[in-house]
Amino acid sequence: MPASQTKDYYGLLGIKKNATPEEIRKAFRKLARKYHPDVNPGDKAAEEKFKEISEANDILSDEKKRKIYDQLGFYSDSIDPAAAEAYARSGGGAGGGFPGGAQRPGAGRGPQDIPFDFEGFDFSDFGGGTAAGGPGRKTSTGGGFRDIFSNIFSGGAKRSAGPVPGTDLEYRVNVGFWQAIKGGTLRITINRHEVCPACHGDANIGGSVPCPECNGAGEVTQSSGRMKFNLQCPRCGGEGKILNACPTCQGEGTVTRAEPIELRIKAGTRDGQRIRVGGKGNAGSHGGAPGDLYLVVHIEPHPIFTREGDDIHVSVPISMSEALLGAKIEVPTIDGRAQLKIPPGTQSGQKLRLREKGVVSATREGVRGDEIVDVQLKMPQLRDERSKEIVREFAQLNPEDPREELWKKL
Repeated sequence: MPASQTKDYYGLLGIKKNATPEEIRKAFRKLARKYHPDVNPGDKAAEEKFKEISEANDILSDEKKRKIYDQLGFYSDSIDPAAAEAYARSGGGAGGGFPGGAQRPGAGRGPQDIPFDFEGFDFSDFGGGTAAGGPGRKTSTGGGFRDIFSNIFSGGAKRSAGPVPGTDLEYRVNVGFWQAIKGGTLRITINRHEVCPACHGDANIGGSVPCPECNGAGEVTQSSGRMKFNLQCPRCGGEGKILNACPTCQGEGTVTRAEPIELRIKAGTRDGQRIRVGGKGNAGSHGGAPGDLYLVVHIEPHPIFTREGDDIHVSVPISMSEALLGAKIEVPTIDGRAQLKIPPGTQSGQKLRLREKGVVSATREGVRGDEIVDVQLKMPQLRDERSKEIVREFAQLNPEDPREELWKKL
């Protein structure tokens, strides 16, 4: 990113300077949810705030960029990490460096005619060798301080505004239980950035105006501690003028629009599945390709069936006689009613399987899941004395202790 006026990135994210990467990530995500343009359509203040916190996150979440920022008090892509390290060791950086303010007599000019105020700066660490004029006196050997600032302020040519690809979008969509199983069509409306109809994505409408970053001077002043120096304006590349921004899109090249989307839901779509819709993300600028749209599926629950992958689970009550003697019963499936054999002596909570009565797989052709039936024993209510006598007689004929195995384990 180009060098800009000194900014307090830690303050923008509301974190301390010793914040961990996880704390930085959490702070940015919290603020991004608040200021994202999709959440605040048409709110320019929120959009600017989002750009600021995105810039802060870009620097502080990158270990190398953060180190340079901590050493110098600002960051630029043109800064050499080794040079920044050397400058910080010399006593410069965000808390020290050149005494400062305005230019003073004797100030030098660095690479690309960038003026520096060198008054009060200790050059002793940047020399090499011993001069002939006396023992211990150091003189320059063609490296040191000059090389460091040549590395820091390398480049400087105006970058051309080439194609910028659009960003991806992600939406969570609710899909009905039966729609996910059988398939169908889903219609939703999304907010996305589209190519500006006025400037066709160029972000300008021709002509030029004074650059608002440098007020037409072509240079901006960069401060770091007591050091001040002038840099070529990163916005206009030193020309002092920029192209006239399109009033419709405010120079962004894109505008926010609500767009209806019709999506085909494939039979067997699973909960949590991400569906990609190519080219339906945010539009790019300056001819850049649009991003993609990703839809995260959330399947609504069913009152009877529970789905796990391609299998269907259902709980079915059975009577005591069915459990003891065995029976054939009807159970519900996603295709309707089906016959299920209950083996004699079936226990409550036992799971029985109906092969290929589950969901058709969306990823494996010709494969279908099963239905798992959880049988629950429903005890009868004894409403007359005769029924009670029968149960007592049954207990005498079958003197089993259901807790026998429990006591053995103890």
